[in-house]
Amino acid sequence: MNKKVYTKEIDVAGKKLTLEVNKLAPQANTSVIARYGDTEVLATVVSAAAKLGLGYFPLTVDFIERLYAGGIIKGSRWVKREGRPTDEAILTGRLVDRSIRPLFPKDFMDEVQVTLTLLSTDGENDHDVLSIVAASAALAVSNVPWNGPIGAVRAGYITTPEESIVINPPTSEMEFSDLDLVVSGTAANIIMVEAGAKQLPEEKMTAAVTEAMAENKKIIKAISEMTAEIGQEKYPYTQVVLDQELVNEIEKSYHKDLEPLVFSDDPSSKPKTHQIEELKAAIVAKYPEHKNKNQIPEIVEKIMKKMVRASTMDKKKRYDSRKPDEVRPISAEVGLLPRTHGSGLFQRGLTQVLSVATLASPSLEQWIETAEGMEEKHYLHHYSDPPYALGGTGRLGGLGRREIGHGALAERALLPVIPSQEKFPYTIRVVSEVLSSNGSTSMGSTCGSTLALMDAGVPISAPVSGVAMGIMAKDEKDYVILTDIAAFEDFYGNMDFKVAGTETGITALQLDVKLDAGFSGLTLEMIPKIFAQARDGRMFIMEKMLAVLPASRKNVSQYAPKVVTIKVPVDKIGEVIGPGGRNIKNIIATTTASVDIEDDGTVTIASINEEAVARAKEWIEGMTREVQVGEEFDGEVKRILNFGAFVEILPGKEGLVHVSRMTAGFVSDPNTVVKIGDKVKVKVTEIDEMGRINLAMYWGPKEMGNLPGRQAGVQSPMGNRPRFGGPRPYRPGSFGARRNRY
Repeated sequence: MNKKVYTKEIDVAGKKLTLEVNKLAPQANTSVIARYGDTEVLATVVSAAAKLGLGYFPLTVDFIERLYAGGIIKGSRWVKREGRPTDEAILTGRLVDRSIRPLFPKDFMDEVQVTLTLLSTDGENDHDVLSIVAASAALAVSNVPWNGPIGAVRAGYITTPEESIVINPPTSEMEFSDLDLVVSGTAANIIMVEAGAKQLPEEKMTAAVTEAMAENKKIIKAISEMTAEIGQEKYPYTQVVLDQELVNEIEKSYHKDLEPLVFSDDPSSKPKTHQIEELKAAIVAKYPEHKNKNQIPEIVEKIMKKMVRASTMDKKKRYDSRKPDEVRPISAEVGLLPRTHGSGLFQRGLTQVLSVATLASPSLEQWIETAEGMEEKHYLHHYSDPPYALGGTGRLGGLGRREIGHGALAERALLPVIPSQEKFPYTIRVVSEVLSSNGSTSMGSTCGSTLALMDAGVPISAPVSGVAMGIMAKDEKDYVILTDIAAFEDFYGNMDFKVAGTETGITALQLDVKLDAGFSGLTLEMIPKIFAQARDGRMFIMEKMLAVLPASRKNVSQYAPKVVTIKVPVDKIGEVIGPGGRNIKNIIATTTASVDIEDDGTVTIASINEEAVARAKEWIEGMTREVQVGEEFDGEVKRILNFGAFVEILPGKEGLVHVSRMTAGFVSDPNTVVKIGDKVKVKVTEIDEMGRINLAMYWGPKEMGNLPGRQAGVQSPMGNRPRFGGPRPYRPGSFGARRNRY
């Protein structure tokens, strides 16, 4: 049976947002086409029965980026089909996942797949917030249990021509923005935040979040109206209800056994997970015939959660004995690895990250092919989190979404302080190796990478530190904000809010929430309190970092390539390259430096050997320099022909000394005057219409007097004769004069 097509239009930030339901993918549970400008995203929702014994909610969110959306065919000569998802596609999928996941019922275990396909992009309206809205609308009108809807917008802080917060700014305006903020939430509460900023002060960030939430209400209202008109009835599902009698019995019997396994007086410790698992197994063994014995592991987790939250909220004492605003012990070190360009080790509690910086020529920047076109990246941050970091075993292989997401967050946190290639002409790659994980490894990566960049001599504009903030809340009024949450607090708390920035302001944000009875998400009143406490934590961490390395090193490592850039006139590019690349190949082979030329005339020269860079630079500058008549040079004889000698006056630039300009007298054989390799003083006498340079070794009595075998002050009759092949002067009565009359 064909489903009825329904369309809803919403005014968002002065543009029309259209939601079209059930036009495409009729066999999906529900489908929605969301359109904003000429950007379109198709969202589909499909569910399946729960799998027995899975133990978690199997939600899958996939974003499919098709290049046809931007009218592009893949650039590869052999492979034209899109390959694995790009990092951007994975990050968009994570953005949607983090926005919708908290609103599914806690006891809902059916398999749900949300697929988002980019159908069209206009290059001006981003598809990520549109994907969140499309998923929200599709889930809201579907029969899948979900406690939405939500809205999502992007906010920019435009600084030109005047400062203002702009909702859903077009891509062309984002270059003038100090902020790239995405906020999703319900009508009353914030569910997800993702932001990158150019050291934006906390009060301005708070104002941007407030305006974004106000605009979200329009989207939520429209989706709610649409759901009331065409929404399907949510289907019933089997709820998982714990045996309360068994819960009470285990809590009474094993509370004292659990306490020393969970709580500690050491801020650098974590719960004794292996012993907790052994205790779970022992409790299960005590109830071999109990009908709900399979619930025992979950019951133990519930009891531990209750213990941790009660201690934190009622006693203001965390499981590791810290105060709510206390940061775990910090240590840091730089210059650990002898041959790398820069390294920094950052440890906070049991979280330890080694970041390593590598510098390379600008030609090694990354090119990314998206539906919007090609993008260049000269700063790359990669994150690795192997199984041993948690003290366990596991498979090492391809990157997971979490690793891509954490690397992108650390990259975004540091990008605002990375120097431009004009100031620091390098491609920069940082790899963060997580060696031990116990909460907020992404912020640990940010801190470690700041140290690695400074150790590598990268002139960052300001050091960046980051901290993960948590919250434990009974409701919107009764809550405790936690600084520097550990993994246990992330798992049992209601929030993971990562805040990174400099002393001036925020550079990156990432918020995820876990909803609970009485807690429906962050309120606007909580945001400034979280930012203020996070700033105190960041400044404490920053102080520890700068005690190790106060500023970037003045010079790059001896093992890093030395890179310089020069600009040559566009019409001289061919001169540098030469026929078939002969000139540039000769420069590279002779100097051993790498040379890259851009279409705008930017030449990048790189080599570990500083002398090689200087030689190549001098060579290219000499080739492209405009020589003036009358200039004098100390040149080297490169070639000798029967009519004269070619002398190199600048690297790669030669001129001809005709035999008539070698000495004061007649020269029948140039070899009697000069040899290849001789150093001679020459003067530019002429540059003809073809750019050829004519030189003279003799041009006056003073110089002539220094030449062997020549009489000072006597000039050869041939002395004023032009170089071979040049135009002859007019002489009355000559053949040339008669010819020129006609």
